[in-house]
Amino acid sequence: MKKGIIGKKIGMTQVFTDNGRVIPVTVINAGPCVVVQKKTAEVDGYESVQLGFQDIEERKLTKPLKGHFDKAEVKYKKYLKEFRLADTSTLNVGDVVTGDIFAVGEKVDVTGTSKGHGFCGVIKRWGCHRLRMTHGTGPVARQPGSMGANSSPSRIFKNKKMAGQYGNVQSTMLNLEIVKIDADKNLIAVKGAVPGPRGGIVFIRNTVK
Repeated sequence: MKKGIIGKKIGMTQVFTDNGRVIPVTVINAGPCVVVQKKTAEVDGYESVQLGFQDIEERKLTKPLKGHFDKAEVKYKKYLKEFRLADTSTLNVGDVVTGDIFAVGEKVDVTGTSKGHGFCGVIKRWGCHRLRMTHGTGPVARQPGSMGANSSPSRIFKNKKMAGQYGNVQSTMLNLEIVKIDADKNLIAVKGAVPGPRGGIVFIRNTVK
């Protein structure tokens, strides 16, 4: 990885190109982030920087976190994320990282937490069909139906699509193109959708594929 930043999802809109083509984009408030900790190959075995995003009051911090920020002599931040970089020589503790580290046309990967839908049935969670509403099907119409054979083997196979928790998991969208950058407002517009609700925290890094 060459570069990364923490951001907040603002929402979706659209951008028009010079030839009139419309592009759906997600607007992300990328940074500013401050370098809270720096790790080197000589000391830690790998190169990385820990970035902090969004100011927070001192009373909302735990004592270990407060000491972590006081050691770095930086403002208290609500979110921390470590990015393993190939080269950290240009960054030091206290440096500010903004969205202009990326460029228009560059491909990035965006990681976020998808919207949580709670406990859901197989129709909503997996798109399964409902049973035919004939001959008194009744309350079982939305149930998954047969689970498999009753012998040889007399069990349900692993990864069977069943009811359960839907959403609220970490998800990454790969190879999203940066369409527009507003360096003054720290806004990045990436083509397509990214995981999470409006106001959700996302992590942006240069693409790995």
